[in-house]
Amino acid sequence: MKSLYFCRHAKSSWDTEGLPDDQRPLLPKGEQKARLIGGFLKDRGVHPGLMISSQAVRAFETAKITAGILDYPVNRILKDRRIYDGPYNRVLDLIFGTPDDVDSLMIFGHNPLITQLANLFLTTGIDIMPTSAVICLTFKTDKWEKLPAVTAVNEFYVYPKLLKK
Repeated sequence: MKSLYFCRHAKSSWDTEGLPDDQRPLLPKGEQKARLIGGFLKDRGVHPGLMISSQAVRAFETAKITAGILDYPVNRILKDRRIYDGPYNRVLDLIFGTPDDVDSLMIFGHNPLITQLANLFLTTGIDIMPTSAVICLTFKTDKWEKLPAVTAVNEFYVYPKLLKK
């Protein structure tokens, strides 16, 4: 069984004029919501075998917050530019090339790419993943390269507004 988590970065700042897009940090509100989602994942017993993040500051900061809550070593979070600038087939190469001894893969990225990736595996797609959203898909296979041949099960799709109700 393989579990694939697509995670959109938390809310980031647009306040610093001239700051390159990939250097934008999280807002305090974004950090708070990332912790809320991290707590949800911890309560669900999530234990990622591998975390891979876009190199963008906002995505990596979201990954670090999540890692801290899930007791995943921050120094083991991989950064991969393909998650930042796509196209999605390059990220699929990353997923399908994941070592098969990893059963749970968590990817931190950006819209529209992160929503497009999730929708590739879903029968009924989602419109758009808001900031801090996470979707967990499971696949009955023991090989990442076999994901396209297996029907995904949407275990959960969560974002901060759902947890505040």
